Amino acid sequence: MKRVLILFFILIGLLNGYAQTQPNVVFILADDLGWSDVTLYGKTQLYETPNLERLAARGVTYTNAYASSPLCSPTRASILTGQTPMRTGITVPNAHLGKVLLKPSLPEKAKASDKALSIISASRLDTQIPTLGKQFKKAGYQTAHFGKWHLGSEPYSPLEHGFDVDIPHTNGPGPAGGFVAPWRYKNFKENYEKEHIEDRMTDEAVSWLRTRDTTKPFFMNYWQFSVHAPFDAKESLKKYYRTKVDLTDEQHSATYAAMVHSMDQAVGRLLDEIDRLGIADNTIIVFTSDNGGNMYNGIVDKLPNGEAYLAPPTSNRPLRGGKGTLFEGGIRVPTIIAYSGITKAGTTSDVLIQSTDFYPTLLSLAGISLPKSHVIDGIDISPTFKGDDIQREGIITYFPNQTKVPDWLPPCMAIRVGDWKLIRLFHQGENFKHDYRLYNLKWDIGERNNLANLYPKKVVELDEIMEMKIKKSKTLVPIPNPNFLFSEYAPENIGVQKSGYKNRNKIEVN
Repeated sequence: MKRVLILFFILIGLLNGYAQTQPNVVFILADDLGWSDVTLYGKTQLYETPNLERLAARGVTYTNAYASSPLCSPTRASILTGQTPMRTGITVPNAHLGKVLLKPSLPEKAKASDKALSIISASRLDTQIPTLGKQFKKAGYQTAHFGKWHLGSEPYSPLEHGFDVDIPHTNGPGPAGGFVAPWRYKNFKENYEKEHIEDRMTDEAVSWLRTRDTTKPFFMNYWQFSVHAPFDAKESLKKYYRTKVDLTDEQHSATYAAMVHSMDQAVGRLLDEIDRLGIADNTIIVFTSDNGGNMYNGIVDKLPNGEAYLAPPTSNRPLRGGKGTLFEGGIRVPTIIAYSGITKAGTTSDVLIQSTDFYPTLLSLAGISLPKSHVIDGIDISPTFKGDDIQREGIITYFPNQTKVPDWLPPCMAIRVGDWKLIRLFHQGENFKHDYRLYNLKWDIGERNNLANLYPKKVVELDEIMEMKIKKSKTLVPIPNPNFLFSEYAPENIGVQKSGYKNRNKIEVN
């Protein structure tokens, strides 16, 4: 009998070992978390992110990681598809709106002051696309999605994109009703008074990890609501950060600091559970953000003495701009990848990577073949795990729309190759020619000095790469506005803060 039991346990061990030859994947996506909002890069004195530091100690931290868009839904689509917004057609976060559009289009008209016609974005992620969720599920993985989605409600929800579980099954742009309960989800209620949505999402994710089928690998999205508007946090954390606020620092919102704190605590709880379950050695953990920090709204905060003051949510300094703009503050994001024995622990990589790269990288690490009929814009970045470089033409960020932000830009796209970055402003020059902003980020990380006139050959070189990408992707691009009569702003002022600028056709960043 003893021998039979021994053989039985050996068999169970072999079965579990066989099932876990493929790695688990946990993909953590923060919402609107800026490059300067974490302690990883030494750019904040107020915020505390010890659990991100803990994750970074296990893997590689990327200093030049970029979201595929300065707004959330386009980046989320690029993560799931490996395609840029140029190819998915999703260029703005409009998936919570009623009209279903699977393809982008051009408007019939625009304001007489707009020199270019902005693109009308697709509003849903097409279920015909072989998303990450579908590919992992097809390979026998258990799949689950927790948190924000914002790519379409049924029949375009996570459940139609390869995920077995979707909690809280919502398609809003932010947490329904706020971060602290009571919430306003249709079929999802708080468990106790003033429950924080990030605490609850972590509870749900941890519960799923504990009850899943341990003979199969898993792919889990934990797409946080933090730190998107509406701006609210636990009162205890707000009180704590009020004692730390320095009003001379550009980051001086106690509420936002408390939101970052809750975001980081959620990461820590997931790490704790992964460690407790003994699966850390066979689990890939990705942490990134969908776009840069939102520095344009206002938050009413309080000092320890009760005095109220108005603060921006955050500052992306030394980067220029924020969410909704193609300046660095809108698209450079904190990113960590940790995979025991594969990533070189506690290291930093300066290699250029983008949201599109996660699709081919994760499937490759899991030994899952790429779908043959699906064009992928990203590349496998696993060589960077050991400190190696990768060859690429550069990274493209396509944003053919406009936003109501002080660092306003008209419909545009950008490319970064090495230290050089070129922004093309569609049809903003004389006679509707394109206008350009050229920066060298090594010399000028704040993008204050336009070098386009000093380096015209570099402008042509980078612009030709962008044009080739447009043609290769068969991208619908902005065209000159046939009804253009006048310009409210001189070309030399584009991208400079303007007061009182209003345009109903432009997109609110929150």
